[in-house]
Amino acid sequence: MAALIDTHAHLSSRQFQEDLEQVLERARSAGVGMIINVGLDEGDSAAVVAQSERYPQVWAAVGIHPHFAAAVTSDFKKKLASLAENRRVLAIGETGLDFYRDLSPRHLQEKVFREQLALAASLNKPVIIHSRAAYPRTLQILKESELPRSGVAHCFSGGPADLDAFLELGFYISIAGPVTYPRSHELRSLLKKIPAKRLLLETDAPYLAPLPHRGKRNEPAYIKHTYQRTALALELEPAQLARQVQANAARLFLA
Repeated sequence: MAALIDTHAHLSSRQFQEDLEQVLERARSAGVGMIINVGLDEGDSAAVVAQSERYPQVWAAVGIHPHFAAAVTSDFKKKLASLAENRRVLAIGETGLDFYRDLSPRHLQEKVFREQLALAASLNKPVIIHSRAAYPRTLQILKESELPRSGVAHCFSGGPADLDAFLELGFYISIAGPVTYPRSHELRSLLKKIPAKRLLLETDAPYLAPLPHRGKRNEPAYIKHTYQRTALALELEPAQLARQVQANAARLFLA
């Protein structure tokens, strides 16, 4: 069976401070061969790069989450670009808009989002998109911007029109643990509308643990449950789904 890939996790979280080695060993035992470790701000992006250099199964993405848009320094793009020179850095992100919590003013979220899209385009790296309660505006900015070569809508939770819009822009769609929840009927129904070559899976660890671990700290090993439930919804053998996601992740992040 192809190795499982967790295309989005936050291993630099304080929730992993005490047992990261054990977390990674459990991931290996669960068949997880690759984890993309995603930065949230300037300091965190440096931390995920350092982890990627230490652990062979861990790779990195560097970026500013919309929650932290108001805290960026004047030279944040230069810092991200410098980090992105490391061969272990596969993408820019996560970046985007979060109008659910509004932890940074919306105009600053949009400014920092646009700047990271331009950075990804200039570096020829894909971009990892965060969008919560902000799909229309996120898509409008993407349509107005010079886009990088590709990207992914991480932890997708939008509707059919949002899905179609991302696909039309050439983006991949990443599904996380909520696909396993009993009430996620709409998300499971959308799975069949995602072209096989555009589907990715993730944990977003330590958040959004799938069943049967819902409500607990999430970790990369648990992505096996997301693979299993997704394969069931798509009427695929788990090994077939694993091979497809592996090929998709390689095409997006390693090409």
